[in-house]
Amino acid sequence: MSNESEADADEELEEQDAEESAADEEEAQGFEEGDFVEMAYTARTVEGGDLVDTTDPEVAEEEGVGEDQEFAPRTIVLGQGHLFEAVEEDVYGEEVGHSGTVTVPATEAFGEYDESEVRTVAADKIPEDDRYPGAHVDVDGEHGHVETIIGGRARVDFNHPLAGEDIEYDYEVLSEIDDREEQAQGILSMMLDMELDVWFETETVEEEQLVESDEDDEDAEPETETVEVEKETLYIEATPQMTMNQQWMFSKQQIAQDVMDRLDLDRVIVQETIEGMGGMMGGMGGMMGGAGGMGAEDIEEAIEDVDVDADELAEELDADLEE
Repeated sequence: MSNESEADADEELEEQDAEESAADEEEAQGFEEGDFVEMAYTARTVEGGDLVDTTDPEVAEEEGVGEDQEFAPRTIVLGQGHLFEAVEEDVYGEEVGHSGTVTVPATEAFGEYDESEVRTVAADKIPEDDRYPGAHVDVDGEHGHVETIIGGRARVDFNHPLAGEDIEYDYEVLSEIDDREEQAQGILSMMLDMELDVWFETETVEEEQLVESDEDDEDAEPETETVEVEKETLYIEATPQMTMNQQWMFSKQQIAQDVMDRLDLDRVIVQETIEGMGGMMGGMGGMMGGAGGMGAEDIEEAIEDVDVDADELAEELDADLEE
């Protein structure tokens, strides 16, 4: 074999080794920031074992919590603050099926307990129905719970209820979500706590764009032209529950922007479908529609076609009134 042939063979082997190493490195990398994963987890306080959060319906039933909630595995976008950082760090580099237990210290969970956050306030700042120990109240924009009320003064703890508690997470990564519709549904479900129908469409729309002027006149009016551009759009089917959802009512712009950023979209359109009432009302609508489409001449012709004597009709009406 010539030196040239040997050199070619060595180069080919090196390329193969490099490709295999790259593939092995990619496979070994596992989950990373920005990945969408479906996770099941239960979080409890370390000291008392009190339930903090869960995706398990059996656990929720045993604890007697969330009767009006649905409990199921959740879609998590790693690195977006959907879980405490310590839990996410434990997931990075792992694969589907991985499970673990992570303890999140109080400082990284809900903060240390701060005695200075227990303050005395005027009782009249608290609604009368909430003037009892344990009531959750909002005072001057701060949320807390009442410890005691004596006379016209109330002692209110403004610490988070879980302040000072270390939290233990038991979790399992069930799947990685690549389907974009499932990703969108997962984000919305996490933010609004409801399942919504979504779909993607790529549409061509007209837009006005600025035209660069060749003139050096700074005072010249900007020129625009109409161009056609493609917009990748996420459609969300609105529901009455979504319309009344407080999180959506107050943060719809932020939620939509969040979805667009994470899924690289141009826009989000919320579509509301209003169904007809049908049944009797539909029948009445049809009848009224028929009459509504008749002009004056048509009505006169229709009356003439009916075998009714106007004088006889008037006499009958007078007789009915006299009776």
